[in-house]
Parts: sequence; C-alpha cells; structure tokens
Amino acid sequence: MYSQAKVIAGGLAHIPVVIGVFYFILTTFNKRALKFVEETKTKKTEAKPVEPQKVTVLKTEAPKTEAPKTESPKTESLKEVKKKHADVPVNIYRPKTPYEGTVIENYSLLKEGAIGRVNHITFDLKDSDPFLNYVEGQSIGIMPAGEDTNGKPHKLRLYSIASTRHGDNFNGNTVSLCVRQLQYEKDGETINGVCSTYLCDIKPGDKVKITGPVGKEMLLPDEEDANIVMLATGTGIAPMRAYLRRMFEATEKEKNNWNFKGKAWLFMGAPKSANLLYEEDLQRYLTDYPENFKYTKAISREQQNAKGGRMYIQDRVLESANELFNMIEDEKTHIYLCGLKGMEPGIDEAMTKAAEEKGLNWSELRPQLKKAGRWHVETY
Repeated sequence: MYSQAKVIAGGLAHIPVVIGVFYFILTTFNKRALKFVEETKTKKTEAKPVEPQKVTVLKTEAPKTEAPKTESPKTESLKEVKKKHADVPVNIYRPKTPYEGTVIENYSLLKEGAIGRVNHITFDLKDSDPFLNYVEGQSIGIMPAGEDTNGKPHKLRLYSIASTRHGDNFNGNTVSLCVRQLQYEKDGETINGVCSTYLCDIKPGDKVKITGPVGKEMLLPDEEDANIVMLATGTGIAPMRAYLRRMFEATEKEKNNWNFKGKAWLFMGAPKSANLLYEEDLQRYLTDYPENFKYTKAISREQQNAKGGRMYIQDRVLESANELFNMIEDEKTHIYLCGLKGMEPGIDEAMTKAAEEKGLNWSELRPQLKKAGRWHVETY
C-alpha cells in the first residue's frame, strides 16, 4: 500500500501535466475562435457589394421581361408632376386670417331664357400681403358674411378659379369665379344656397373674405404639345376657361412664353343653349385655332341622343369613342373632369363602353391614368 506521503507526492507530480493539457485546449479554442471571427468579418465585408449588384441586375432585366418600353417614360413623368406640384402656392390665406378682397365686377353669364342664375365675379388682389398668387386649376375659399342659425360664422365654400394666374385684365392682380346660385325645394319652400347667393348678390366695391389658394389635382402639364380633354357641366367650365385662356389668348401666350401646340377638346354639358357659358370666347378660339381646339356640346333639353332621350355629356363621349380613345392612348393626353358629382357615374359608364369598342378595359385603364397623373377629377 502507498503511504499518505507517496499519494500526495504522486498527485502533485500530475499537476503540471493537467495544467499543460488545459493550456493546450485553451490555446486551440482561442485560435479557432479568432479564425471564426476573421472569417465572419471577411464574409460581411464581401457581402456588402453583392446587394447593389443584385438590384442592378433586376433593374436592367425588368424592362425586358415585365414592363413595356413605355413604362419608363410614364414613371419619369409621374415624378416630374410631383416635383412641379411642390412649387404650387397653397394656403397663403387661411380661415383664421383671410384676405379681404374688393369686388371689381359681378355680372350674369346667362342669356335670355336660361335656367337659374350664374355670375362671373372678379376680385382685386393687388393689396394682398403676402400676395395671393395662384395657378390655373386651383380653387379659393369664400367666407360669406353673416352668421348661421346657431349664431356662428358661416363656413367657407371652395370655388374653382375661372381666370388664369394673370387675371382677366392680364395684370396679374385679380382672380375670377364662375358661380351658380344654388336653389332647391324643401317642404314646398325654395331654399337658396348661403354662399352662392351671397356671391351672386355682392356688388363692386364690397369686401369679401378670401382664403387659399388650394388644390393640386387639376393643374395643367407643362408640356406645350400635351393634349387636353375637358369634360364639364355647368360652372364646371371654370377651370376649363382658365386653361383655354392660357392656351389661346394672345396676351396670355406672350406673358407665359408658352405656345400650346397640342389639341384641346372641350365636352360641355348644359340644359339649354342660353345656359352655355363663355360661348363667345369659345367660338373665337374655334375660328382662330381650328387645328388645336375642338368643342362638343351636349344640350340636354334641346338635343336627343341615339336612343331618342335627352343628350348628356356621356352620350357625346360615346359618339366620339374612337377618336377620344385614340387620344387617350397617347401618353401626352390628360383628361379633366369638373362639375356636379352626379356626372361621374354617367361618364364612367360611357368611358367603359367607349373603351370596350377599342378592346380596352376602362376599370384597369383609369387607375393607370390616375397613377400617371393624366386623369384629373374635381366634382362637387
């Protein structure tokens, strides 16, 4: 048997061996760990340039396999629209701090025998500070004087601007509206619209609280060779009038340094011929620019459609389906719709039928036009 002293001595003799083995294991583990870290760093640094290469491959291959050649210009065009819209003046004057503009003129636009009441009203802007500037296709807010039945100030109403940025006098210091007095029957009583009646009744020299401008939906494209299709009923002609003046008034063209070279086509709906608005100007544009302007009327109480019913704007759209969609297929064509909200279903149905005649699906085409910034709607 071993003595206690020998056992202890033997144990102590093995300690260096155990330490050596432990040191060997620890050293080996550290080396492998360091190697793993270095390999991981290398992989990460090598992986960074790989991602952009994959993205580049997808971009160059996409037009060949998924998108037609025309998709790229459409995308670029949409980006340009957003960039341009960012520079449009908006909310220079707000409801809490409106501008008090002076009425310059207020006169009826209707001829004898017309239905209702529609006025052209112009306000002086030259004293506004900051200056109330705007562009074609925008709207301003009007705050009618007086209080409602609860003793609170009347809420503002928005109206499409009927003048160009240079105003009717071309001096750039006025703004004009085209306003129809709202009237409807309720319990045997005729109710007059608050703001529309207020505007139709104001006189030159009166002060009116104005807000805005607002709106980026109805702006014209910058391209001189764009085609502009306009669908309007009643006072929905307001922004169309501004567009057409910008296109065809000589003084406007000089001031804008912009020479419209495309085709403008106005579809105008009215109940009677006496209700057609700005007719003299439109006829002058037809005479002076027959290659650039087309004017199609739908007079519901005087004309009949193909089925013998009243002629509405959607009937005219169907009649012109082939020519209209030839224009729409051109990427330079923009469509503008303005008027009573009730006109939208009829126009949509007409566009659906018209598209079918060209082998197109309107439910698919309309969102594409909207996305490309070519379908503009403002109804009320």
